[in-house]
Amino acid sequence: MRFLMYTIGDDSTPIPPPSPKEMAEMGKFMEEATKAGVLLVTGAMAPTSQGTTVRFSDGKFTVTDGPYTEAKELIGGWALVQVASKAEALDWAKRFLRIVGRGESRIRQVFGPEDAMPNRA
Repeated sequence: MRFLMYTIGDDSTPIPPPSPKEMAEMGKFMEEATKAGVLLVTGAMAPTSQGTTVRFSDGKFTVTDGPYTEAKELIGGWALVQVASKAEALDWAKRFLRIVGRGESRIRQVFGPEDAMPNRA
C-alpha cells in the first residue's frame, strides 16, 4: 500500500532551519526508511509566492500567480511511502514528527492503475 504523508505549512510563520542534531537524526531516519523499501520519494514545497493556480470553468482557463491569499492550510513537505498497512504508515509518521519535534502530518492512501477495479462491461 502506498501513502502520501505530508506536513502542513504556513507561509506567514517561517520554520527555523533544522539544527545539526535534527539534520543528523533525519538523515538516519531517511536512510533507514529507504533501506527498508518504505521511502519512495520525498520533497518540500516552495513558498506560495512562487506558485501558480490554474482554474478551468465555463470552457476558459484562468492562471493566477501566487501567493495563495485564500489558503488556510498548505502542504509544507511530503513523502510517498510504501508499507504493508495504514498502521505502519502511522508509525513512520510518528517517528518523523518525534524527530522534528513539532507539526502535524496527514496521511492519505494513494491509488494507482494497479488498484483500479476491472471495467464492468
